[in-house]
Amino acid sequence: MRNVRALPGLAFMAIVAVALTACTDTETRIVEVEVPEPLYEEPPEGAAGFLGYNDQAASLTVCGRCHVGKQAEWETTAHADAWAGLQEGGDAQSFCEGCHTVGQLGNPSSTEGGWTATTDTRYHDVQCESCHGPGQDHVDNPDASQPFASLAVSLDPVAGCAECHSGNHHPFVEDWSQSAHATIVTFAADRAECASCHRGQATLDAWGENDEYIEKEDGEHLAVVCGVCHDPHETRHEGQLRFAVQTTSIEDHLCARCHNRRTIPSAFSHGLEPHAPEAALLVGDAGWFPPNAEIDEGQIRGTHGSEANSGLCATCHVSSYEVTDAETGAFVFNSTGHLFTAIPCVDAAGVPVAGDCPVSTVDRSFQGCTGAGCHGDATAAFSALTSGVNGVQGAADDLIGLLEQVDSGLNDADPPIDDTDPTFTIAEGAFFNYNLATHGGDVTPAAVHNPFLVEALLLASITAVEDEYSIMAVTAPVREQRDARIRELIEKAGSH
Repeated sequence: MRNVRALPGLAFMAIVAVALTACTDTETRIVEVEVPEPLYEEPPEGAAGFLGYNDQAASLTVCGRCHVGKQAEWETTAHADAWAGLQEGGDAQSFCEGCHTVGQLGNPSSTEGGWTATTDTRYHDVQCESCHGPGQDHVDNPDASQPFASLAVSLDPVAGCAECHSGNHHPFVEDWSQSAHATIVTFAADRAECASCHRGQATLDAWGENDEYIEKEDGEHLAVVCGVCHDPHETRHEGQLRFAVQTTSIEDHLCARCHNRRTIPSAFSHGLEPHAPEAALLVGDAGWFPPNAEIDEGQIRGTHGSEANSGLCATCHVSSYEVTDAETGAFVFNSTGHLFTAIPCVDAAGVPVAGDCPVSTVDRSFQGCTGAGCHGDATAAFSALTSGVNGVQGAADDLIGLLEQVDSGLNDADPPIDDTDPTFTIAEGAFFNYNLATHGGDVTPAAVHNPFLVEALLLASITAVEDEYSIMAVTAPVREQRDARIRELIEKAGSH
């Protein structure tokens, strides 16, 4: 007889035969009686409270007997097939098994248990307890403990995603830790109007995600950790992302939920400085459109924002590829793309690293440009980038020269460029476009996201400033050339 545990309140109906004897006759009746239903088999010795599967063949976890909805969601994830995935890879090693099974990795438990202590197949796959910790105490007395998972991420983890999603073959955490997503901007995280993109807890709340986790009510800010973008429980979108990235709809795109903020000028403090305008740039909606410029919002959609690039931001910014030794071909590093940099700097071995370096095919990786088939090779991608940068930089230099003639202090507390004055001026619109082109102090991002739109807006702004403030710095033929260039940019965008 196997040892089983019954959960209070759960029962099943059993049909039994009951013999009734009266004097000389015996009558047999079939009656139904309520018998406690066994919830799980006693775990093997050394399991440290981990319960694992209730029915391995059906992939039914013990936790899933009560948490039916989460069980159904979890079955859609790669975690539910982690053991088979390891075996089918063809190069499974024993040291890999701890991350493909239930045990002390990925959760607050520090005691060896589950698969690593027992090698019982009930612990195959990354089940609920892999993140939430041993479930026996909670199952035996649900009100006494709530085994919440942790969403915190660090390079020296004791729980959470980082305990498994790390190392040279899966260095998600190593990449992420160097990215801007890992940096907490305290000033922004403390502000209610900014927290939805700068505080992990607030982002999840803004997206309507109500699951419990250890840090949910903490005063400490979470960065944009794995669990902000990825749903640990189900696969609604590829990669268990909470929103799609394979979509040409900016409204539906995961990245655009934060990278699509102040994209047009407004009459309040900092209203002449764009903030996270990248998504709107891609689809041609960012910037101030000068009157009589004959440029419509959405008309000049960049190549990177076209239907040819179904992943939009993710195609370039989350490029995964393997780094090998140039001489031997031996494996060096598996880049996950979680630096979130389109053309990251690389070290001597070719491994992407955070930091600043010259924009060249030697110092940077152009895999994000070539891996998806958009550009034939790194040289072609670099040439396209250089062309876009030169066009944007030249027009930006011309425009700021004119604006300095109109308002030598630029955005000081004095019109015509003054973002504290509610009266909006032509100069302020043009100044916004200049800031859009040089966002972050470099024209490269604008030239990548939509060089056609940005250059056209700058050229149209120059004309608008000349007309509004009676600055005739050029001859009529030059203005005609400028107008012709704008038409050319519109046509180029249309051809892509």
